[in-house]
Amino acid sequence: MAGYILLPLLGLIVLVIIFSGVFTVKQQSAAILERFGRFLSIKNSGLHFKIPIIDRIAGRINLKVQQLDVLVETKTKDNVFVKLKISVQFQVVKSNVYDAFYKLESPHDQITAYVFDVVRAEVPKMKLDDVFERKDDIAVAVNRELNQAMQDYGYDIIKTLVTDIDPDVQVKAAMNRINAAEREKVAAEFVAEADRIKIVAKARAEAESKRLQGQGIADQRREIARGLEESVDVLNNVGINSQEASALIVVTQHYDTLQAIGEQTNSNLILLPNSPQAGSEMLNNMVASFTASNQIGEAMKEKNKENLKKSTDTDTIYRETEDDEEDNQS
Repeated sequence: MAGYILLPLLGLIVLVIIFSGVFTVKQQSAAILERFGRFLSIKNSGLHFKIPIIDRIAGRINLKVQQLDVLVETKTKDNVFVKLKISVQFQVVKSNVYDAFYKLESPHDQITAYVFDVVRAEVPKMKLDDVFERKDDIAVAVNRELNQAMQDYGYDIIKTLVTDIDPDVQVKAAMNRINAAEREKVAAEFVAEADRIKIVAKARAEAESKRLQGQGIADQRREIARGLEESVDVLNNVGINSQEASALIVVTQHYDTLQAIGEQTNSNLILLPNSPQAGSEMLNNMVASFTASNQIGEAMKEKNKENLKKSTDTDTIYRETEDDEEDNQS
């Protein structure tokens, strides 16, 4: 009876031992096989066998590209505390799995230590603005230092990135205020330039308006003068001389002006003189003025003729004297 129970138990133990000698390794990973605590071999992805009890899997290594984010707080050259987030992408070299497993206990701690060391050596040399502008230089320095250090342990540094730069809260608020002030300054400059353009355009429009207005007035006066000239010619043809014609035209314009003023209901203009006999008095005064001016003009013409004659006689006497002197000398 005991034999029937022992045989299945032994068979089960044998099966367990056999199956314990079979193991698999996933894709993009490697298994470290040891025999009695000593390194035996490295098994890559697939189905593998080992001697039960004698051989054991000491560990597994991930061969995928991994990323480690390190947050470093340091101080800049202008004494501003800033936090930098450094993302390190690394991978175990497939041919150096032995070194990666046996030489380094904690690769994450090792990489973090080097990142802290490089960042705290580079950032204190820069001002805060330079940290933002030269973040790629910081990433290159970290990547170079890590590559030199981690290659001996079987790790390859794929890429190093500075993914975030976070200054102190008060510093960020001050930077935002400076940026806002700069933008307000630019906006004010644009508004001032727009106002200047409006003023210049308005001044040019006013100048053009004045020019056209002056040209219109000049044309108006030219046409009035031409009309007056034609009116004088018409009056001369009927026996009225130029002086009387001019006076008559002025009186006519005077009454036309009075009529135009009367047509305006809200006009405050007063034309002086404005008495009923003002027209005849103006006509008489103008005729007398024209007559007096003609007389003065004729007198001035006679006087100018006498002065011209005297001057001519004096020049003749002077020339005759010079001729006599030359004859005497010869």
